[in-house]
Amino acid sequence: MNVEFINPFISALMNVLKTMAQTELKPGKPKKKTDDVSRGDVSGLIGMVGEQVKGSLSITFDEALALEIMNRMLGEKPAKINPEVTDMVGEITNMICGGAKNELADKGYEFGMATPIVVSGKDHTINHKVDGPKMIMPFTSDAGSAYLEICFDK
Repeated sequence: MNVEFINPFISALMNVLKTMAQTELKPGKPKKKTDDVSRGDVSGLIGMVGEQVKGSLSITFDEALALEIMNRMLGEKPAKINPEVTDMVGEITNMICGGAKNELADKGYEFGMATPIVVSGKDHTINHKVDGPKMIMPFTSDAGSAYLEICFDK
């Protein structure tokens, strides 16, 4: 998988959470993912389509991290994942993809973004809409873990 595609998503994720939720993420080691089972409790998934590239991105949060991000962004901390939390995860997914899209456009890669979908629950599945290799990268923070998945058709 092309690092030129992946790095903008990593930096956008870290930037969005740092600026919007005062949350520092520490990146782990990326690896190939071979199944569709999420590693966390709530995931935002967004598709991307352009002339040069087609793919999808998902960001998955542990419940504790999702609830703490909600607290840091909006000053309210629900007891569990609820519709407001899933809306927030969808917005974060959109912001990450939008940030990466801007950076990739500067390199000549243009693509459109779909509306994010959000799935939650223990061991939910993430179905990337393209047939290509999937990369997963774990992140840790003071409030829990997050997992970035990227899948491109090339």
